[in-house]
Amino acid sequence: MKHLRVAPLSAANPLWSLFGGGRRIAAVAVFGWALMGGELAHAAVIYNESVSGDLSNSGLNPTVISVAPGSNQVFGTTGKNPATLIIDRDYFTFTVPNGLSLTAVTVLPGTKNLGPHGDSFIGLEAGPQVTVLTTATTAAGLLGWDHYDSGDIGNNILPDMGSAGLGATGFTGPLGAGTYSFWIQEASVGTVPYGFDFTLTAAPEPDSWPVVLAVVGLLGMSRLHKRHIGR
Repeated sequence: MKHLRVAPLSAANPLWSLFGGGRRIAAVAVFGWALMGGELAHAAVIYNESVSGDLSNSGLNPTVISVAPGSNQVFGTTGKNPATLIIDRDYFTFTVPNGLSLTAVTVLPGTKNLGPHGDSFIGLEAGPQVTVLTTATTAAGLLGWDHYDSGDIGNNILPDMGSAGLGATGFTGPLGAGTYSFWIQEASVGTVPYGFDFTLTAAPEPDSWPVVLAVVGLLGMSRLHKRHIGR
């Protein structure tokens, strides 16, 4: 998967000197965010099975968890019991608040898989439940899904989930405000850990951007004016 690389803001970047370095740029960002009514992002573990207990094994009654702007990390274990051959499936649901979008589902370090690629699975359904049967032979009813493995660590698999096919509804780009339910499982014998980071990002109203751009423009003009006077 190709990733867009953006030049970092540094002393070598014209924007850095134009706005007076890191402190000025940070002030612009924070002020613009405030004007749009945003909240400062957080980074948090919102659920860890080793601390909070096993996630629900029922798609019709998934564990409800809360999310906030920024990083929302979920850790658990999944796999197939070698004696009973029963799969430990994990189901959870959360609601993306108004004004936010789910922009990434990143596989976290420590995630492992067993057996061939394709046994580790994450599915996504719109709404407060996962109603697709575990015996289903297609992805009909799911919004998206993906087979993940340890090679995906550090990658955002949300685009792959949206284009996986096999009857899934599919989607393009971030997922907007609404309730979404997730299904995670490892179909091979054994138990392995997983971790996913669900990133929520502000989705500013279109009318807010002119205000932010005006502030940035004024600061830039002020900086250039000071330079001209000082010559």
